[in-house]
Amino acid sequence: MTELPPLDHLRHLLQSALRGKPAVIEKVLACLLAQGHVLLEDMPGLGKTTLAKALARGVSAHFSRIQCTPDLLPGDITGFSVFNAQTRAFEFQAGPVFSEILLVDEINRATPRTQSALLEAMAEGQVTVDSVRRDLPDVFFVIATQNPVEHHGTYPLPEAQLDRFAMKLSIGYPDRQEELTMLQQAVGLGEGRESALQTLTLEDLRALQKATRAVSLSAPVQEYLLDLARATREHPQVQLGVSPRGVLTWQRVAQAHALLKGRHFVIPDDIQEIALPVLDVRLAGEFSHIETLVEELFTRVPVPLTPAPGALGRR
Repeated sequence: MTELPPLDHLRHLLQSALRGKPAVIEKVLACLLAQGHVLLEDMPGLGKTTLAKALARGVSAHFSRIQCTPDLLPGDITGFSVFNAQTRAFEFQAGPVFSEILLVDEINRATPRTQSALLEAMAEGQVTVDSVRRDLPDVFFVIATQNPVEHHGTYPLPEAQLDRFAMKLSIGYPDRQEELTMLQQAVGLGEGRESALQTLTLEDLRALQKATRAVSLSAPVQEYLLDLARATREHPQVQLGVSPRGVLTWQRVAQAHALLKGRHFVIPDDIQEIALPVLDVRLAGEFSHIETLVEELFTRVPVPLTPAPGALGRR
């Protein structure tokens, strides 16, 4: 299976917007193709908004941004009905959630009531306003952010909402050379290189998402995934392991990861490479480092001997 050319164009566009972070970009793309959502936990000013805007431009999608504050109401996200004096009827004014790419900045600053409205949108692909259910676009991708250091005036996300995210990622600071290049390119503020790059259409994206669902998993690979998930539930330091819904999400993201690698089948490497960000948003317990826990799971659970034609996972 050969990779569709538009994916390379999209990669180049995102890499020009977020320099020096190809691994983060691949995981964000995997979430997008798997029809999941991503939580970015990082310091301000590292390119989260730039990445979201570039992604929307790269797939020709409608982009909206919500800045969460404690006084943000559910209607500010979902929309509300306004009385039209001319027609003598109420008309619905759609909120920013009715977009294909939605950036929710500092999600943990919104109150639980507002978070629950966003939860319905992420989980069900719909919102309910004035007892009327309204469907969101079939392409709906949420990039939410939260600051890992500042906790004053925040409302931590409950496990139910965290489980609606496919991954939790951290962008991190760029290396010295990439940051120097960024400074050099900012001088003169000339037209960005990304403006000339070809983009995908929403139809292209829908086709890629459909192709992702068709990526196959052999029985040994699915059993390996399930064994890893069950190991999280049985681990003495883990109080909340991966739920069945979480296992399904893990499988979908692994399918997307395989597609991005140009394969039509999943191997254990796919499951392992996306395990950390998938588990980081789901596991709760007394462990201090999620990275150490994930490595321990890989050590405990044996890799299948024949996962896929011509490919073996890490041992």
